[in-house]
Amino acid sequence: MTTTSFPLRLALAGILGLVSVATAAPHPVGAQACQECHKAEFEVWEKTRHALSFRELHKAPNAAAILAAVGGDKNPRKNTVCTQCHYTLEQADESAPAVAKTSVSCESCHGAASGFLKVHNDYGGTGVTRESEPAAHKSERISKSVALGMTRPDSPPDLAANCLNCHSLARPSLDGATISKMLAAGHPINPDYELVKYSQGTVRHRFYPPNVAVNAPMTPAELARWFVTGRAAMLVTATAALKKSDDAGYQAALKKQITAATAALNAVKSVPEAAALVAAPTEANARKLATAIAGRDLSAEVKALLPAPADYK
Repeated sequence: MTTTSFPLRLALAGILGLVSVATAAPHPVGAQACQECHKAEFEVWEKTRHALSFRELHKAPNAAAILAAVGGDKNPRKNTVCTQCHYTLEQADESAPAVAKTSVSCESCHGAASGFLKVHNDYGGTGVTRESEPAAHKSERISKSVALGMTRPDSPPDLAANCLNCHSLARPSLDGATISKMLAAGHPINPDYELVKYSQGTVRHRFYPPNVAVNAPMTPAELARWFVTGRAAMLVTATAALKKSDDAGYQAALKKQITAATAALNAVKSVPEAAALVAAPTEANARKLATAIAGRDLSAEVKALLPAPADYK
């Protein structure tokens, strides 16, 4: 379940009149740019394995073997296979070289910000704050930001697909031969990845109005929707990735994910779109499911499948 590509988003935005279509693809500008407005979120991120791995990854027991398997370099920060998932490559401008200055950071999950940052930060002019922003301006600002490449926290299908692309070694840019070499060298693959477990623990950063000082936990209804959306993304991603490699370990991991995802979706009997997705695991059907469950409380149906808070990562 890959997210809509930036060129396609931008073309659609131009057709809809949301933006003036630019030619340059967006590039990451660095977590410090996000910190200016999202200090609390940044402080959470600094303590996560996502952040700390910048100084630890190259020391991992299998790091040298994996690097050798995927083309060499003594430093994973300079290896184009490793940087796809383990680092955020920043650029000072569109012509500057891309440099790994952090590991997995804001733009790894929410998209390269050079395209959307100014729009995202504009609440309607001088003196207008997030709290006083007119509703119509907010709606337009969000639409423009998404068109310019932003993956927002209120779009769990896109976030889930992005997480799975790395945690399941399912990125479209990773070919089967490379995956087999990585696994043979000891690179892990996580068949037990689950969106709620991995998003609501140490990485949770939900500082929303009216109290932006509180890292708010999800309600049972929200957890259930995220769980179902995550399993939907898993089914689509794993089904598509099965075609990438016939490596036995890779196949086993993805088939385990498909089994878990199917069981979760089969539990959601009140939503016909869940059964439709199981029958035809496409991105379009996954998005239909996400739309169908918006605002719904599915906690009674999936409660037994949800991870316990004590198991959150």
